Amino acid sequence: MVSDSLSGIDRAAILLICLGEEAAARIFTELSDEEVRRVTRAMASIEHIPLRTKEKVIERFRGAQANFSGIFVKGADFAKKSLSNLPTPERGQYLLDQFVSNAETKSLETIAMMQPRMVAGLLEKEHPQTIALVLATQEAGHAAEILAQLPDAMRPDIVHRIAKIDKVSPEVLSRIDDAIQREIGLVAGREQRQVGGIDKVVDILDGMKNNLDADILEKLEETHPELTEDIRKKMFTFEDLIALDGRSLQLILREINNESLTLALKTASDEMKDKIFANVSARAAEMIKDDLEAMGPVRLSEVELMQQTIVKAAMKLAEEGKLVLGDGGGGDELV
Repeated sequence: MVSDSLSGIDRAAILLICLGEEAAARIFTELSDEEVRRVTRAMASIEHIPLRTKEKVIERFRGAQANFSGIFVKGADFAKKSLSNLPTPERGQYLLDQFVSNAETKSLETIAMMQPRMVAGLLEKEHPQTIALVLATQEAGHAAEILAQLPDAMRPDIVHRIAKIDKVSPEVLSRIDDAIQREIGLVAGREQRQVGGIDKVVDILDGMKNNLDADILEKLEETHPELTEDIRKKMFTFEDLIALDGRSLQLILREINNESLTLALKTASDEMKDKIFANVSARAAEMIKDDLEAMGPVRLSEVELMQQTIVKAAMKLAEEGKLVLGDGGGGDELV
């Protein structure tokens, strides 16, 4: 056992054995569980410590003690505890939130500045829940680029998990920190920070290219149809049809009969109604107007269901490449 070839853990194990059981126990209280496990594993492999090795290890320890004299402290933990113990709890909590928020911003900037391909390469070996949490804390466009770089089979599960995230406890963020801190510098965020959810998924999917969003939703629908429905409702609504050019809107309306269209227009804006009337025949427009005036009270859920049916028809045509949703234009209205 040559002291110069020993690792830091081996030297620590030898030093603690030389100090004795009681001293080692007191030192263990200042170490993390992982540090204690590593040191005790090194201890378990030691059966004999040569005198020269013992002297060298102790001599090195004394040298380090002289060079690093002073106070060793976990500054962030000390600051948090000090703020928590302020006489005015409200002020303490406010300052603590500010402190944690600032620390969080710095750590998230590390991920935000990394290339999506690099982040994906580091994350793909992590648990899907870890990946979902990381993406949920990122700007939607950046998260979309990272998601696009991850394996196809992982994407629907990750999207599902992001949609289900609401609030995250410090303990969860701490575990995430332990898993990837050395790789991308993620640190625990502020307590109960709002991340994830369906809105976040919609923002991420809207930023994806090459029709990857449709592929992900199609696969997600196989296992989570209700969630997929909720996401699609947020991604493109009935009123968004206003932005379509006349040709695209006419393609959609050909899939819908007048009775269904009338029900869908029950709660539509005047602008939406005018857009529809401009893209059906004059006779059909008059019939729908008359039916709307004669229509009695109907359940809002029935109207929303019919509107969503029309949206589904639009999305199906978009997936088939027959139109582009959100691609505004004009000039093709019927007269």
